[in-house]
Amino acid sequence: MTTHQLTGERLVDRMIPAERNRAERVESILPDLRKAAAEADRDAAFPVGHTQLLREAGLLGLVVPEQYGGLGGTLRDLAAATYAMGTACPSTALAFFFHNTSASRGLLPLEAVRAGLFEEAEVPTVTAFAERVLTTMAGGSWLGNFASESVKSAGANISIATTAVRAEGGWVLSGEKSFGCATGVADVYLVTARLEKTETADGLAMFLVRRESAGVSSREPWNGLGMRGSANHGIRLNQVFVADQDALALPGAFTRMLRVSRGSFVGNQLAIAAVYTGAAQAVYDHTLATLTKKTFADTGRPIASSPMHQVLIGDMTQHLETAHQWLRRQLELETSEPPIRPKAEVFSQWRLGKGAVTEACFAVALGALKASGTSEARLDGLIGRTLRDLAMGLVMTFPAERGRLEVAKIATEAQENALFATLGEGR
Repeated sequence: MTTHQLTGERLVDRMIPAERNRAERVESILPDLRKAAAEADRDAAFPVGHTQLLREAGLLGLVVPEQYGGLGGTLRDLAAATYAMGTACPSTALAFFFHNTSASRGLLPLEAVRAGLFEEAEVPTVTAFAERVLTTMAGGSWLGNFASESVKSAGANISIATTAVRAEGGWVLSGEKSFGCATGVADVYLVTARLEKTETADGLAMFLVRRESAGVSSREPWNGLGMRGSANHGIRLNQVFVADQDALALPGAFTRMLRVSRGSFVGNQLAIAAVYTGAAQAVYDHTLATLTKKTFADTGRPIASSPMHQVLIGDMTQHLETAHQWLRRQLELETSEPPIRPKAEVFSQWRLGKGAVTEACFAVALGALKASGTSEARLDGLIGRTLRDLAMGLVMTFPAERGRLEVAKIATEAQENALFATLGEGR
């Protein structure tokens, strides 16, 4: 018996029945996402009703283990979901991605506990916070994951200046988060802050902050270039109290959790690149269908058959396949059991892959604009929206040039160290 191909299966190969069942849930909401995409872009506002739509589909617990009330999905499910949503409404897909990154703040602590990285006395605190994150997500609450800040550091992609000061029964948070989807939409903000009087990553801590908490406010709406409906203008925290039960503030907990991750601590980053790839797939399909149906007035032949259009379509096809292949390889590296490559290699691969995917996706949209001509050079059309959406991928987190630079440094320094070791042994 043959089954129809789900949108997520265009990226994620060989889905098992449970994965396909979860992908069916995603497929069921795509028509509604697609209908709201243009308005979300025009108004630069997260579509009203999408939180309830995703909640009713059970998707807010997509990557939460079943024992905590979730659907039990993995990174494969998340990549398939964000890719599929990206074909319909990239803004919603992006916000959904950041909600799901919150799950890593529950899954990684539990894995670190199992790996023996916490002292016996620390385990109850770590476990309680981790389970609180997971059950909150599975219970239907939307989490906004806020780490990024406007302060910049020459030595890091993300610098944390938001501080947490000890108070009776909890902590007081102050600072500003410059980027994080679902501002004013999420039920709970997952905030990364630095414990007072600390300077290193060992002082980083995590807090669950209710959207309505006193002292929490939204930054001014951001007139962004792309993903305009993801509510990503960020939050301000002015002396916000967070109870101990909503905090994981053990010194060094953050770095110990990092040690058991397969990729980066931001949480399953390849799924954000899947958003871009889904958007690129949609604009590719739209352009191909349009240029195949439209014909030249004098010959009656499809516009897509002209030599220039054939070259552009060929280039778009190659760029789209490039994005798919990078993502599939990274997905294999981060989900294979047992691991097929050491963590350092998986991380380096992603530093290259993120840039390769986003540049390839942008090239697809640029090709679509060229192939479609002035009639599609509109801000409110699919091609114009997608071109702007995919431009965000070029700069979000880090540009391709930074990734290539970091990988080059890793490779050359490894060679230098090997050379010096060899020279030293020969003396």
